Amino acid sequence: MSNSIARYRRQWFTNGVGVRRDVLAGVVVALALIPEAIGFSIIAGVDPRVGLYASVAIAMVIACIGGRTGMVSAATASVAVLVTPLVRDHGVEYLFAATILMGLFQAIAGLLRLDLLMQFVSRSVITGFVNALAILIFMAQLPQLTDVSWQTYAMVAGGLAVIYLFPRVTKAVPSPLVSILLLTAISIGMGLPVHTVGDMGKLPEGLPSFALPQVPLTLETLRIIAPFSLTMAAVGLLESMLTAQIVDDMTDTDSDKKRECMGQGGANVVAALLGGMGGCAMIGQSVINVTSGGRGRLSTFVAGAFLLFLLAVLGPYVGRVPMPALVAVMIMVSIGTFSWSSITNLRRHPPTSSVVMLVTVVVVVATQDLSLGVLSGVLLSGIFFAGKVQRMFAVEREVSPRGATYRVSGQIFFASVERFTRAFQSEDSAGHILIDVSKAHFWDISAVGALDKIVARLRREGRSVEVIGYNDASADIVDRFALHDKTGVEMGAAPH
Repeated sequence: MSNSIARYRRQWFTNGVGVRRDVLAGVVVALALIPEAIGFSIIAGVDPRVGLYASVAIAMVIACIGGRTGMVSAATASVAVLVTPLVRDHGVEYLFAATILMGLFQAIAGLLRLDLLMQFVSRSVITGFVNALAILIFMAQLPQLTDVSWQTYAMVAGGLAVIYLFPRVTKAVPSPLVSILLLTAISIGMGLPVHTVGDMGKLPEGLPSFALPQVPLTLETLRIIAPFSLTMAAVGLLESMLTAQIVDDMTDTDSDKKRECMGQGGANVVAALLGGMGGCAMIGQSVINVTSGGRGRLSTFVAGAFLLFLLAVLGPYVGRVPMPALVAVMIMVSIGTFSWSSITNLRRHPPTSSVVMLVTVVVVVATQDLSLGVLSGVLLSGIFFAGKVQRMFAVEREVSPRGATYRVSGQIFFASVERFTRAFQSEDSAGHILIDVSKAHFWDISAVGALDKIVARLRREGRSVEVIGYNDASADIVDRFALHDKTGVEMGAAPH
């Protein structure tokens, strides 16, 4: 217990330098969260404070109970787009109820260890997911760069220059924070004609208040919200687990995915009780946090707490922050997020891996649905893997005075059963057939069915059949599911 407490304390306060960097990184993230949360609220069809309060609650709660330090969670577009029909047809109170149920589903998923499904997401899918998100982050900035004054372009260019050049002077202060403060001072001081955060929507005043959703506690309500909650929970966990993996890679550390699932659930329940929408991990803000020096729980907590401070105390001033300053930061995020090495690796990596990566990118960008893109990539990876494994298979035939021996090697499963069946020649004239499977493995009932078919056909043709060399796992599945009479079939392992 003492070791766990000490480790948890280190995740908050690593050392003096770490604390300072975490605080400054959290401030940068808080500023970047404001236009995002307002934009996601507009997507969902709700008041801006619903997204902003959600970002405050989720960030602060996940910092305390999540399993991936340095990762930022808040209101997200991937969840917002899912709830638009619910808000339109039933109102915002049903959104709050659906978000609570979403959180419960995520907590249950953590208990059931559904995070282990991430093991089936290949590196190519993760790379495609990252690249697609980088493209979407950049595309999301285009409305702020269309039909605007030349001062906007000048400020974006100046902001990028500060972001990339200031670290050469000092890394004591995150360069994105310097860029935002400098451009804000220039914009206000010179009265430049540029869009501001206040133009995105009215910022809320005061603190969020606790309240239960005002919906009838009936089965009809459950029927309405359950499908939305289940979809929100699945998409939120998928994006959170992928983002956690990316932050793992960026920081060369591991994280507790089970705890992260349960933490996401708890954070969403709290967000809904404080009048917020659902959310999950955000790769853009997580990249900002990590690149600004944020590594511990403190950086994520500061992001939520400072955002609350900005809304409650400095709302009028925050509304004057120029959008070009935040656009410059998000462009930096998109550039830093994109895996540029994946372009040169297209020729170096196996064609199947490159195809999986490209399909994931195209589907995500075309549909703007992260779950569809990842699902497409995972399915394609599975198909390519099955095709590769089914070619790792061979049957050799030897003829002797006693009869014919077939030596089977490789993996026998649903994708290779056709070749397995064809390998046994129907015109074989040998009276005795020996099938040696000591170098093969039978994986599923399709493989067992193929063996049934081969043995039954050979016996109908008047031949005696003997199968030898099953390993323990193959012998077990054949013994349980084979339909043919095993008389004359040896079940023991072949001698070495």
